[in-house]
Amino acid sequence: MKRIADLCLERGNQRRFAGLVLAARTSLPLALLCVVTTIASAATFKNLVFFNGSDGANPTEMTLVQGIDGELYGTATNGGAYGYGTVFKISPSGTLTTVWNFCKELNCPDGAYPQAGLTLVIGGDLYGTTYRGGAHGYGEVFKITPAGALSVVYSFCSLSGCADGYYPTEGVSMIQGTDGNLYGSVSGGVFKLTLAGKETVLWLYPTFTVYGPNGLMQASDGNFYLTDSGRDGYSDGNIWKITPAGKGTKLYGFCQLTSCADGTFPGGPLVQGANGSLYGTTIGGGKYNDGILFALTLAGKLTTVHSFDYFTAGNLGSYIDSGVTLGADGNFYGIAAFGGMGCVSGCGTVFKITPTGALTTLHEFGDATDGSGPWGLMQDTSGAFFGATPVGCSPFVSGCKNYGTIYTAGDGLAPFVELVTNYGPVGKSIDILGQGFTGATGVTFDGVKATFDNVSDTYMTVTVPNGALTGTVTVSTFTGTYKSNKIFLVRPQFKGFSPATATVGGVVTITGVSLKQTSAVSIGGKPATFTVVSDTSVKATVPAAAKTGQMILVTTAGGSASKGPLAIAPKITSFTPTSGAVGTEVKISGTTLTGTSKVTFGGVDATSFEVVNDSQVDAIVPNGAKTGAIAVTTPGGTGTSASDFTVN
Repeated sequence: MKRIADLCLERGNQRRFAGLVLAARTSLPLALLCVVTTIASAATFKNLVFFNGSDGANPTEMTLVQGIDGELYGTATNGGAYGYGTVFKISPSGTLTTVWNFCKELNCPDGAYPQAGLTLVIGGDLYGTTYRGGAHGYGEVFKITPAGALSVVYSFCSLSGCADGYYPTEGVSMIQGTDGNLYGSVSGGVFKLTLAGKETVLWLYPTFTVYGPNGLMQASDGNFYLTDSGRDGYSDGNIWKITPAGKGTKLYGFCQLTSCADGTFPGGPLVQGANGSLYGTTIGGGKYNDGILFALTLAGKLTTVHSFDYFTAGNLGSYIDSGVTLGADGNFYGIAAFGGMGCVSGCGTVFKITPTGALTTLHEFGDATDGSGPWGLMQDTSGAFFGATPVGCSPFVSGCKNYGTIYTAGDGLAPFVELVTNYGPVGKSIDILGQGFTGATGVTFDGVKATFDNVSDTYMTVTVPNGALTGTVTVSTFTGTYKSNKIFLVRPQFKGFSPATATVGGVVTITGVSLKQTSAVSIGGKPATFTVVSDTSVKATVPAAAKTGQMILVTTAGGSASKGPLAIAPKITSFTPTSGAVGTEVKISGTTLTGTSKVTFGGVDATSFEVVNDSQVDAIVPNGAKTGAIAVTTPGGTGTSASDFTVN
């Protein structure tokens, strides 16, 4: 039985950090006292760490990340040696180590108050942000090695008027894009940052449109997707699509349906499911006004997968403000900040939802000795899930300070291997996390063998092999076989094409690497019929209406690649009449005739002609014309008739 506690987090009413109390994005009425109840868990649950202040305090809006050493890394907003937060690591068994104490010097040039999780990049370093500190006091991006060496990569507000942004957004962990750069959110917009520290603003938030950005991800189409939680009286939240070139458009605005059945105030980053759709959560709306899990196609069509209702047994939970994670079993896992039977308003839950919307409550948080108000959930390669609560304290220590917890919740899932990056071309070296790698006997990409290097028992590097196919990466050891939690996308490489000039209906041979899984070819945006010859060759037929100077685009299961421009030469298919005297008007039919700059009869230039459309040119037989072929010249080349025009 849980004791009555006066330490429950009033998370819906306030957010605490840096000695300040800030208004939360959306308020919910909460009761002030916890109630006596027995917590029945559907899965194994264990508190691993109770923060004591000196080792950190209040891990706020932070999701843990697994490092190359098998440890889990995170940030605490407060506490530590100087009171300005920490970077910590924790072993899966629960041993906590402080990796860095922020604000070691006056004015905190190394940063202060981290309010988001860390990002693991290729090679094993971790990157994060602090809300304050840095060279100008407006926050920073830092790099820290697993050994604990920290360096400031970029300090915000380095430009006049803070044109480069300021105050990194709480709860928004940076992501490493497919181009290798870091992307994140600050007041005012989304930024791009090279690992060497060159920052540019990718997209500025439209004025009075984006409220509370709280999640950023990059989907398989290469575009970035930003979630904003909205603001009462102004917006119910939105999903934005941002191209790598920085063009942003609103993909979906919430509360479009009656009674906001499509949800209100989305929270946390989206995650891409196996079907290509983006999945996310809201803190309100839905059938019971306690939030939903939704699926959103890349075209912007939203479907409600599940409506939360913490009053209903088996469907406990509300205020789902940190999104979900895609488990290695294909189900979605997440936390509800409220709900469950532990408190009057619920101290939160851990849940599982199938892609069809069936929910299982895995754990109900009880009170301060169990933690409450959880945010973020991750799965490490053992199969277990880990998360943090911003408050909570050990029942075995007197004088509870309520500084937060780290917990593990298992659902009996099998171990797997994690791809630090799940995309790349043949020849690229990628990082894989797992366990038992000292006994590794082989690695395959959808069955194609690869060379690998066991750096440690929990970390290996692998080279994408020739002939690799988009699919599951499998690591075999003496004791078992482990599959990747994500599909690896083998990026196609477009080497060249021939001929350089072709006509509509002509065949172009495309050469490259990883072309075996080609699913589409387009020329100038027009779909082309094609035949896959081998992994290095595809033949495509130039489609009607293809224009000169346009690109050839090849799409495979692993992505797209383009090359060009392809010159489309004009083609004469017929002409009428087939004979005539000087001065006769001749109708020339064919393809790609737009842009005609020259017409000849037997090599003699016509002084009068008119381009009617892309398939017709009318010309007058010129003085001096000779019996012979008709030729038409465009920017794409010259097309010659197969038969002669007879000059009478």
